[in-house]
Formats: sequence, structure tokens, C-alpha cells
Amino acid sequence: MSISSGPRPHPHIDLATVTWLFEGAIDHRDSLGSFATIRPGQVNLMTAGRGIVHSERSPQAERDRGARLHGMQTWLALPDGGEEIDPAFEAVSDLPLVGDRGTRATVIMGELWGARAPTTCHSPTIYAEIALTAGGAIPIEPEADERAVMLVDGEAQIGGLALGLHELTVLAPGRDLTLSSERGGRVMLLGGEAFPTKRHVWWNFVSSSRERIEQAKEDWREGRFPPIPDDSEEFIPLPEGAPNTVSYP
Repeated sequence: MSISSGPRPHPHIDLATVTWLFEGAIDHRDSLGSFATIRPGQVNLMTAGRGIVHSERSPQAERDRGARLHGMQTWLALPDGGEEIDPAFEAVSDLPLVGDRGTRATVIMGELWGARAPTTCHSPTIYAEIALTAGGAIPIEPEADERAVMLVDGEAQIGGLALGLHELTVLAPGRDLTLSSERGGRVMLLGGEAFPTKRHVWWNFVSSSRERIEQAKEDWREGRFPPIPDDSEEFIPLPEGAPNTVSYP
């Protein structure tokens, strides 16, 4: 996918973003003063908590040679009682690799097959990139309340069901399943604790409170969020009307 300079400064609340790249690079800047060039093999966890602003730009060197970007950004709701924690950022590259019989997995967050990533988890979480060689197969055990898989390259099946490219397949809770591939593929495994309280989503804001989302909208409109050092001259304005995202108002 060809990209331009990337998303201008924009806000988040009550969630954490997890950025994982397969190809390309992103310059991350945020209102804490953090700066990191995100590259494949490095997970970047940005905890918005009570509020953060960040931008995601293509490095100039990438743009000069015709930048291409392939990756996945996951939004994690923060747990009940922890939505309004202090914002934070971390970049972790010392991630464990585990595998057996035609499979290899990079554990990005949480624990898989006895290997635990050093990435901060605000609640029980599993996130891993699984590479399957031709004929490879592995069990996917029901250790998490909620589990899903996404095929990002090649082909794979789970429980006999063929996975669609870039389609999120939510797995039935409590079932042992087998992930396999006839010709080889790459699959993201993600899941974690099910929260008892529902979350509401509007644009970049996620919260258990509708009122908190309304406050965040007003704060962004009135310029009350903190600026990003060295990247505060432009920003993404609050959408007029319904944003172009799946929303649960």
C-alpha cells in the first residue's frame, strides 16, 4: 500500500494502540514527547489513558524511495477501573520466538506456549504473529476469554474453516481448535479478557462512558489536549456528524 506522509496529530482516550509492521516504517510522535521509528519486529504500545495525541508519519527516506507500508494496528480497550490511567509509550523489540513442527510464532504481548513477551499488559492479553510452513499445524487452546485470528499472508484454515485474507475470524470460546496451512501462511492471533462493562466507540475515542466521549470531543474541538512537540502545526479536526468508523453510540 502506497502512503503519503501519514496521519496528522489526532487524539485518543481510554484505550491502548498496538502497532506491528510487516513491511515499511512509521515515525511515531506523541504529546508525551516520545519519538520512535516503528519497524518490523518491534511492537509499539501507546497507552492513551486519560488522553494522548500522536502522529504517524512515513520517514522521509521511505517516501523518497516510494514508501510501502504493511502492518496491523490493534486498539485495546483499557480495563474497568483503569481507563483513565496516565498516558504512556513503549517500544519493545526483544520479543520471544517459539515454534515446533513447521510453525514459528513471535509473541508480541502476553504468553503463548510458555513464552512471555516483556510488553506491558493492562489486562490478560494474547497477541502473536504465527508463521506456518506448508503442511504446518498448531493447536489454538481456549486460554483467553475472547480469541480471534486474522490471515495476513498466504493461506490457512482453523477448525477446517478457510480463513479469508485480512478478515477477522472470531473463535468460539472454550473450544480447542487447530490452525493449519497446506501451502504456508501468516496469521495473527489475538485475544484477552472479556470485560463485564460495555465499551462505546466514536472516532478515535473508546470509553465505558458516553459522557466521557462527549467530553473528549469537546476537549479536542476546543484545543484542550496537549500538543505534540515538533509536530503541532496541523491536526485532524473532529469529524462533523458521524465519523467514518464503526461506532456504538
